[in-house]
Amino acid sequence: MLFWILVAALTAALAVILLYPLLRGAKAADNIRAGETAVYRDQLRELDRDLDGGLITPEEADYARAEIGRRLIAVSADEPAETLKPARHHRFTEAFVLLLLPVLGLCLYLTTGRPDLPSQPLEARLENPGNDVAVLITKAERHLAEKPDDGKGWDVLAPIYFRTMRVNDAQVAYRNAIRLLGPSPVRLDGLAETLMAVSDGVVTEEARQVLEQSLTLEPDNPRARFYIALSMEQAGRPDEARQAFEALAKQSPADAPWLPLVNQHIAMNGGAPAGTNPAAPGANPAAPGANPAAPGNPTQQDVAAAETMNAGDRQQMIRGMVESLDAKLSEDPNNFEGWMRLVRSYAVLNDKDRAAGALKRGLAAFPPPGEQGRQLLALARELGIATEGATQ
Repeated sequence: MLFWILVAALTAALAVILLYPLLRGAKAADNIRAGETAVYRDQLRELDRDLDGGLITPEEADYARAEIGRRLIAVSADEPAETLKPARHHRFTEAFVLLLLPVLGLCLYLTTGRPDLPSQPLEARLENPGNDVAVLITKAERHLAEKPDDGKGWDVLAPIYFRTMRVNDAQVAYRNAIRLLGPSPVRLDGLAETLMAVSDGVVTEEARQVLEQSLTLEPDNPRARFYIALSMEQAGRPDEARQAFEALAKQSPADAPWLPLVNQHIAMNGGAPAGTNPAAPGANPAAPGANPAAPGNPTQQDVAAAETMNAGDRQQMIRGMVESLDAKLSEDPNNFEGWMRLVRSYAVLNDKDRAAGALKRGLAAFPPPGEQGRQLLALARELGIATEGATQ
């Protein structure tokens, strides 16, 4: 009942605001000439003050006084007063504001609103947040404000911050979790990824130190090894980066989800992807990167041809493979992994314009509100690709 009373009060207040200009009518304006007369008389007084203060000469004062007097006489001359116009009534507009506007608003609310739902104040939603991530985060933040030394709370909240792109808050949460609970590979890797997100995808020196600390705790940590190899690639050391990626590929199981990405970086740095040549030592034919049907992955013939090429020809071949992937995605855009590979490939080839174009096309197929669209945007930030305008 209180809700409807408030709605009625707000509607009445809005109607008064809208009707006031219509109901007050044509109010008679003050005589303009009376205002002009007051202005000229004030000018005469100011003229006398200037003369007394020596700011003007008597001749200048006489000339100005004569001009002001002439204007004052012209204004003071008797003229017929203007006939005031009678007030106009906007009957249709008044009826629309008083009747139709409230009725239309009520019909719209009854159609789209839910007056039967009970009120949900913030405290009640905090007690039963359900699947509302924003409320869950707020509840956790309140808890940590009261108990800032709860390491488990920071440990839970840090990855949530990172997934919702609150990277500065995620960095603070990861540092607090490491300080209170001690370092672990998961926490250190999360902190490193947060530092990279803050630096637009660049593996900074601080992030590299965090990753190296993670490797001391877990030497076979594939995530840390991948990012350290990526730092070599970003630093312009392709040979070291290729060796690091090849070492990671050799230690990875055949069905490792990160292996296609590792193979791509191996190819981008002038090497042959692992698992694509059955005759090669340590090759892994079952690896996902060996699937010739996957868009953008090299075939066995491609790898055999690459072995006989110099660095320039091999780079040209790689660019041709990337353009082939681009063409396939133009024909069939419903390939999320393909868009991820294409954006990263253009970025590694230092073709930021095409990378931005691929990002925009990928977001057209997988819009940002979805999980896949958010992953594309996160990849673009990691690679330093501008996202302004990509979502338009």
